[in-house]
Amino acid sequence: MNYLAHFQLAWPEPGLLAGALEGDYRKGPLRGQLPAQVERGVQLHRAVDAYTDQHAVIEDLRREFPPGLRRYAGILIDLGFDHFLCCHWERFNQVGRDAFNSAVYLHLADAQAHLSPGARRMARRMAEIDLLDHYARWETVPASARRIGERLKRGNPFLDSQSQLAPLRDAMEEAFLHFYPEVLEFARRYREN
Repeated sequence: MNYLAHFQLAWPEPGLLAGALEGDYRKGPLRGQLPAQVERGVQLHRAVDAYTDQHAVIEDLRREFPPGLRRYAGILIDLGFDHFLCCHWERFNQVGRDAFNSAVYLHLADAQAHLSPGARRMARRMAEIDLLDHYARWETVPASARRIGERLKRGNPFLDSQSQLAPLRDAMEEAFLHFYPEVLEFARRYREN
């Protein structure tokens, strides 16, 4: 899951939303340095990632990726699933996407004091360019992948991701539509415990 999905799974609790972003930046054990709800959001983020990584639908989808991308399929699946969440937003949400995105940016701005420097920078960038809205366009998926690939040590495997992902779009969307209701239920149960 990428940013939009993590926020949607944490919605509407402000602390969980902050933790959904912080989950990409805070590594290691949580030791009570953050407010309890923010730590709970980090834990939810980690639990969702673990659930996603081991899910049979995701494992099957990974096998459909070309061998050169298979190692990085998780990144591409996460980005693609944010796109498909935008495409099917009304199926999974009662709040409109624009209102949701605005509320997320506001909650993240309010939580700045509890975010790590990297998460603070990302929260500001998200709001400045309305990043969550960009996922409504497929082109954001390969463009984001290329930017992520610039940070990899073995070279950028995503330089040609647009053409490599094109034949996988239908399979990715089908996997998303099968998987997302299950991860929604997983997150709901996790939040209730």
